[in-house]
Amino acid sequence: MHLSLGFSPCPNDTFIFDALVNKKIDTKDFTFDTHLEDVETLNNWALQGKLAITKLSFAVYLKVKDQYDLLNSGSALGRGCGPLLIARKDIPKEEIKNLRIAIPGENTTANLLFSIAFPEAKNKKIMVFSEIENAVLNGDVDAGVIIHENRFTYQLKGLVKLMDMGEFWEQTTGNPIPLGGIFIRKDVPEATRHQLDQLIHQSLQNSYTTYPQLSDYVKSHAQEMDEQVMRQHIDLYVNDFSLDLGQEGKAAVTALIEAAEKIRS
Repeated sequence: MHLSLGFSPCPNDTFIFDALVNKKIDTKDFTFDTHLEDVETLNNWALQGKLAITKLSFAVYLKVKDQYDLLNSGSALGRGCGPLLIARKDIPKEEIKNLRIAIPGENTTANLLFSIAFPEAKNKKIMVFSEIENAVLNGDVDAGVIIHENRFTYQLKGLVKLMDMGEFWEQTTGNPIPLGGIFIRKDVPEATRHQLDQLIHQSLQNSYTTYPQLSDYVKSHAQEMDEQVMRQHIDLYVNDFSLDLGQEGKAAVTALIEAAEKIRS
């Protein structure tokens, strides 16, 4: 069976899917048409039902739940791994609602978490996540919500943290932070879904067997990062929840969806 598969080029996703797409494990009779794209691109494609299997921000789940189901394996969910709100200098919390804020996509979990913390902040500028640090530095925006490897680089550029959005979520809900998951289109047969869930689980297990050594596949898609940052990225976003969401992970996703519904109601 040939299926379309989408995930980001970030080290956490390439680490998870390396063995699957490069046939380092037995993929049975499955082959994949692989698309590596920014998660907001994948979110927008999901609104069209474009890919059979895809990484998505949990925040977009409300908009695609009639078309996609969540798989147990492959998620980015944990503690201490949320997006950060950064600026050139410290800004009082009460002033944030009036700022020009860069966000890494309307449908991202980062934007949802920011909206939960600052519901009155409406002046947002959508940008590719990798451009936000420089936009803040250049004064194009007053502050930005950063994700992925920018968590490890913003201080080196002289930027300061205004708030850890994940920490805010954990303190107010007690749940781990659900960032993104692997979703499968509802027209894929149930038995096939179960097999694919197992294969993603096996793919991640395979990558762990040689870690902290990084494969050429991971490194080739993270060319601007040094290997230490790649490992920091993997250590932060890949964990036991990535192998299997479990009850705690599913409860966290449910809590996020309920919070999103309240904002939109």
